[in-house]
Amino acid sequence: MRHQFILATSLLLLAPFAAAPARAYQTSTSAADQLKSPDPDARAKAARELGKSGDFSAVAALNGALIDPDVKVRREVVLALAALHKSAALQPLAAASRDSDPDIRTLALQCMVGYYTGQSPEAGVTGFMKKNAHRAKNLFTSDNARIDPGVTVDPVVLAALQNDLSDTRSIQVQREAARGLGTLMAKQAVPDLVKAAHDSDVDLARQALDSLAKIKDTSAGPRLIDLLDSQGKDVKRDAAVTVGILQCHEAVAKLQLLFQNGSDRKTREKVLQGLAYLGDPVSTPIFTKELWSANKSFRISAAEGLGRTSAKQNVAELQKAATAEKDAEPRLAMQFAITNLGTDDYVNTIIQDLTSKLHADTAQAYLVELSRNHEFLSKLYSYLNSSDATVRRRLAVVLVSVGDKTSIAPLETLSHDSNNDVAAAALRALSATRSRLNSNP
Repeated sequence: MRHQFILATSLLLLAPFAAAPARAYQTSTSAADQLKSPDPDARAKAARELGKSGDFSAVAALNGALIDPDVKVRREVVLALAALHKSAALQPLAAASRDSDPDIRTLALQCMVGYYTGQSPEAGVTGFMKKNAHRAKNLFTSDNARIDPGVTVDPVVLAALQNDLSDTRSIQVQREAARGLGTLMAKQAVPDLVKAAHDSDVDLARQALDSLAKIKDTSAGPRLIDLLDSQGKDVKRDAAVTVGILQCHEAVAKLQLLFQNGSDRKTREKVLQGLAYLGDPVSTPIFTKELWSANKSFRISAAEGLGRTSAKQNVAELQKAATAEKDAEPRLAMQFAITNLGTDDYVNTIIQDLTSKLHADTAQAYLVELSRNHEFLSKLYSYLNSSDATVRRRLAVVLVSVGDKTSIAPLETLSHDSNNDVAAAALRALSATRSRLNSNP
């Protein structure tokens, strides 16, 4: 009798779970039928329900509704396809990126990119309807979204984005396509993005430059030098930074002239930032002078530039400047530079800045760059045992970009961390590192 009671109780406990798929199927079937309703509000509601169902079969029903005559219904259909988060939904979303309505095309692009970033638009969000939604004062600090190394993007998605980048019917769609290609690290789109960077629309040109900076295909650099003569100040400034990020040393002489002869402070700041990314020894006199500038941005770029010259004789001047510096941000740049030149006095300081509310992102970016040096990378592992969960989590994020075969064991240990956020970051880093190792055995 006892065994019969346990069996009966177990069946009662499992019954709701067994019924759940059936209920989901019934809901999906009912909603699919409502997609044919003469009432557009009912069709829109049905699309939302299908998106919430999680039912794979809903993809086919929603795909058929992409030709609905009501634009509001089609918008809900696109959002529902994104909400399902199924790879099978990417093909219908690519089809939606060719919709007659530019807002629907923009939304479809956002949803396809969101499939990989986890940042899809939500139902009820209307921000995508606004024109010029992605204008940014500084694209290089405002939009850092990109997929992790090793993530494979469906060619259907990349083809849709490239198609919309060249679709001159809507500048709004072109901007969104340029942004998405950068987020998805679409190296094959570099020629198209170079062309877009020369577009007369300032926002499209800037977005293309930002995406090229993310993709980091150095072959694009020489094809952007002419933009340093652009009449548009924002394009000229972004181009100056981009050619630096792309290690276009052919641009050094032009950048130095722009810095020395320019009168516009903001442009000179961006030009010096570009020179700093290049870290060419020929710019050392400029860096050394600006290390003591009254302009904080100049001091930051000058320090970074000196740190990237590989000239260890710059350490003494950087040490002197770091001791005298009163502002935390330039001081951190000087500490990074000193560390990058092989002196370890500030390794602990930079890592502790990972807990800073103001400078954590900067410290993390510096550690990524420093860790591309294998000898420095090995020094990070002991800090994965830090008592501060923020330090452990952010170091795991650093390893997403730079982890190698020596990182596997420490990350496997960290993936069992008692802090869920730390463990999740470690698993993410493990996945990216293994993908990188598999692609570069």
